[in-house]
Amino acid sequence: MRNAIMEAVEKSFLRPDKLEFTIGDTVEVHCRIKEGDKERIQIFTGVVIARRGFGMSEMFTVRRIVAGEGVERIFPYNSPNIAKLVVKRHGKVRRAKLYYLRDRVGKATRLAERRGKVVAIEEGNPQAAKQKAASEVVEGGASS
Repeated sequence: MRNAIMEAVEKSFLRPDKLEFTIGDTVEVHCRIKEGDKERIQIFTGVVIARRGFGMSEMFTVRRIVAGEGVERIFPYNSPNIAKLVVKRHGKVRRAKLYYLRDRVGKATRLAERRGKVVAIEEGNPQAAKQKAASEVVEGGASS
């Protein structure tokens, strides 16, 4: 159980816009970099391999390959230095932590892409709804 006072203080520092991404997504993290009195945006692109914590202590880890070396960067979720986060691709995964990608090399590091399914369930007969959705997909593919 967390202290109510701590929650009230942390609430003011939480990110107002929620970052929508999951484990396995390929993302572009736009980071604010301060150099002297200038500020610029640097993009870090990679696969989200882990997420941990909640509230102000929530973090996520992004991994990418640079010149044959694996580079991982841990970002605080609520950091004001993250200008925005763009999801480029949704990876199909069955794990909460993708640390096994550290041991893989080359094409083995790629994740299959997760595709959205359109399933409309009619009341009382879910089997008919699945058949209807399947026939719409087949008909849509034939007309193109």
